[in-house]
Amino acid sequence: MLRLTINGQAQSFSGDPNMPLLWFLRDTLDLKGTKFGCGVGICGTCTVLMDGEAHHACMVSMAHAAEHDIETIEGLVQQNHVLLHAWIEQQVPQCGYCQPGQLMTAAALLNLHRNPSDEQIQRAMSSVLCRCGTYQRIRRALATAVQLNTNTLPDLVKKYPELNPSPSKPSVRLDDWIRISTDGSVTLIINHAEMGQGVVTGLAMLMAEELDVELNRVRTEFAPASPVYRNPLFNEQTTGGSTSIRGEWRHLRLVGAKARWRLVEAAAQTWQVAHNECRTQNGTVYHDPSQRSLGYGELAPLSEQIQAPATVALKHPDSFRLLGYSQRRLEIPLMVTGRTEYGADIRLPNLLHASIVRRPTPDSDIQTMDIKAAKSVEGVIDVVSISNGVAVLANSTWAAILGRNQLSLTWQEYYGDRVNNDHYQSFLLDALRQPGKVVRQHGNVQQVLKNADRIIEATYKTSFLAHATLETTNCTARVDKNRCDVWLGTQSQEGAHIKAAQISGLPKHQVHIHSTFLGGGFGRRLESDCVVDAVELAKLCGKPVQVLWSRADDMQHDFYRPAHATQLKAILDAQGLPVAWWQRSSGADMALQMVSMPYDIPNYAEERIVLESPLPVGAWRSVGAGQNAFMVEGFMDELAHAAGADPLEYRLRLLSDAPRSRTVLQYAAEKARWGSVLPDNCYQGIAHYECFGSRVAQVVELSVEDQNILIHRIVCAIDCGRCINPDAVIAQIEGAVIMGLSAALKEQVLFENAMVTQANLADYPILTFAEFPEIDVYIVPSEEPPGGVGEPGLPPVAPAVANAIYAATGKRLRKLPLRF
Repeated sequence: MLRLTINGQAQSFSGDPNMPLLWFLRDTLDLKGTKFGCGVGICGTCTVLMDGEAHHACMVSMAHAAEHDIETIEGLVQQNHVLLHAWIEQQVPQCGYCQPGQLMTAAALLNLHRNPSDEQIQRAMSSVLCRCGTYQRIRRALATAVQLNTNTLPDLVKKYPELNPSPSKPSVRLDDWIRISTDGSVTLIINHAEMGQGVVTGLAMLMAEELDVELNRVRTEFAPASPVYRNPLFNEQTTGGSTSIRGEWRHLRLVGAKARWRLVEAAAQTWQVAHNECRTQNGTVYHDPSQRSLGYGELAPLSEQIQAPATVALKHPDSFRLLGYSQRRLEIPLMVTGRTEYGADIRLPNLLHASIVRRPTPDSDIQTMDIKAAKSVEGVIDVVSISNGVAVLANSTWAAILGRNQLSLTWQEYYGDRVNNDHYQSFLLDALRQPGKVVRQHGNVQQVLKNADRIIEATYKTSFLAHATLETTNCTARVDKNRCDVWLGTQSQEGAHIKAAQISGLPKHQVHIHSTFLGGGFGRRLESDCVVDAVELAKLCGKPVQVLWSRADDMQHDFYRPAHATQLKAILDAQGLPVAWWQRSSGADMALQMVSMPYDIPNYAEERIVLESPLPVGAWRSVGAGQNAFMVEGFMDELAHAAGADPLEYRLRLLSDAPRSRTVLQYAAEKARWGSVLPDNCYQGIAHYECFGSRVAQVVELSVEDQNILIHRIVCAIDCGRCINPDAVIAQIEGAVIMGLSAALKEQVLFENAMVTQANLADYPILTFAEFPEIDVYIVPSEEPPGGVGEPGLPPVAPAVANAIYAATGKRLRKLPLRF
């Protein structure tokens, strides 16, 4: 019997002494604030304190933990720890999945150093990764924590109502979107995935603005799968393309306005006064002439019987009190305290845990299989073959993992014409020798090229990228005779619904999708492959099953951002301005989309050559814009230097018909003091791109030492139209810059025979705390309709870095990741 103390309470354990502490915390004690991210001690999401020092719980065996004091994020909450207050004050989390690990690491740091130095912070915090890129806010939160007076901190749970939910009150359902409780609180149904972009709060703000209710009175629930909740821009219930706010900008305001009209009409009928004699404020209807008032909770039952007119007036933006002003995100207190429920946190009665040895490739067949050792593992219930491989079913996560490790499998594989990285890059370049399909053109590029004395040419290339979300792919399902329930974090409730119905064999109305928060998405959660695993297993064994992918599964069975190549040619006139631009791109179709060309060039042609990808491909943050910005803005910089012109002034001369692009470029350049004297060996590069309805410009400041690229500062300006929650916009741009830097400097998927060779975050490194630069974000004021925010901040990063590298070294790097 092993004994240890966890969050001040004595605990005992009599199982496998080699089991990682992580699974004792999560599966036995139900302390799910400690997260699984990699299982090999790299990502840090499972960090806990052992005798006050930071340890990765996935690497601490129960034998090692015995006789020690363990503290988890739940323990910090018990203490009302200053870091929790600082994290909320600085609005640190995005998806929130890594934040318990970040907080525990920070707590260990403050245990050692009450006022840590930058070097101490950097060293400590680099042990925890954040795919959302919250590093800059973490640094600010640590500074805040040092300054806060711990003796005067309010009780965290009492301060934030999200952490202390009151018992359910009777409520009235006004429509598919809004319920109002007798206490006046309002519940909004959220039809989009929350994966760090802050849409739970943003969408609540749209509704609350028109309903005229305080934001802290709004509760949220994720929508079920239903056509009612489809994304208006896609006509599908899906979250992607930076469309959540754009799609709901008018719709949810109308939802709030119509509900408000009904509540006012209910008050007017109650008082027998005219509708227009009443006004609303903070969840109450007032009749000033008679000095009477009624709260929304009192009026809800009558308003349920009242129908709003087909059209109601929306507020003029001048009267907005929420929209356009930074609001605290409603979901952050839960994230900071480890209480947010992600897909991997679902627990059901009689739940079985599954770990799957997946087919190396879709056409791989089992050649030999020996399951005896796997079935002999204590806790393993069964070993079964399924569509995507062989699954070990067990009564705990650890038993499932052990059983999987004991499986003896060999595969019959059919390599065919499969290639590796280098072969595919050659295919991309070879394809550019053939004519492509012309998708856009004006003027007569070929005639200008034919008569040109000098043609400027270049070829740009990008690599496959993995999503590397810190929450690995997972899904939980329960299938009965007449009902199928599926729990997961998904960007496509509709896709998951369709897939679950197909596998369960039940009609759609008997299939129910329960959405959770996502520990990162970036396009990966648009896919429903894990739904197939979970529903198939739950149907097969008659019990609820949770499928949790290992980090290797997640890395090697992704839907990757595709690689591509682009050949470009341009002709300059006597003034050095381009009179012709020709480009031909090859790669998977997804990589060839979203080419933005705002520049005034009289002769232009764009060709595409669609090639089959050797790896599965899918949406990756910013989709094709992230790749095509690299080649458009890189080549534009080459033209500026060929013309002997300043890269900023050169672009501005070509943007006479694109005033928003001109403004955002000028804004970023002014804030970055473009052209001013820089410190020795520091150089600037600039780029901008238009995508998802927004424009973003960035100026990068860097130095190059012994071929090491050191990024010092990135200044960003965004015109996203009318801004809903400015601080959330800034956070998204900060995160997009970090992810863009990671992709530009570090990331590349490697494969042999169409099988990815990387298995963890050591093989596929992403940007760490020690590597993030100072990031300054500026929002350009605009009265245009809202544009996207989550994705537009990423595309300009790579070209701005490459352009700055050229300024520093005179070397033009045209392949991602950037290497000398």
